[in-house]
Amino acid sequence: MEKTFEFTVENCDRKSTKKIIDGIIEYNLSKVAATNHIYTPLEFTVKNEKGTEIGGILAELGYWNDLEIKVLWVEESYRKRGIGTLLLQYAEKTAKEKGAEISMLDTFDFQAENFYLKNGYEPIGEIKDFPKGHRRIYLSKKLNIKALKNKHFKI
Repeated sequence: MEKTFEFTVENCDRKSTKKIIDGIIEYNLSKVAATNHIYTPLEFTVKNEKGTEIGGILAELGYWNDLEIKVLWVEESYRKRGIGTLLLQYAEKTAKEKGAEISMLDTFDFQAENFYLKNGYEPIGEIKDFPKGHRRIYLSKKLNIKALKNKHFKI
């Protein structure tokens, strides 16, 4: 006798989202033990002398001591002054101090591909023609960085 099941697909609420995330975490950790027992947000902002936010980085340290960079942004008028590099190095240094050994991210060819290459990241894959006429590039870097002496800098 064949069993039939009926399913529905619905929008997630916060409770559903948490269940999905908890489910994949439980599965993943059943296959590979965690080396870090909590996701740690590493989120930093840069402010100018007036206290205005001019850039920032949103990243996290994962269960396997990986630094995953989600967003790095610097206001256009402040670009090419080393602020992005400082943010990136600060996040890498903080992650390294917490046990991270690798960093990963993605960017588009019209965003910051060359910036990440100059900062020691290596391409590990790409999606061609996404968005149309462009590329999405995935990069990683082994973390072996020298300590930054000061988080303050002149802009």
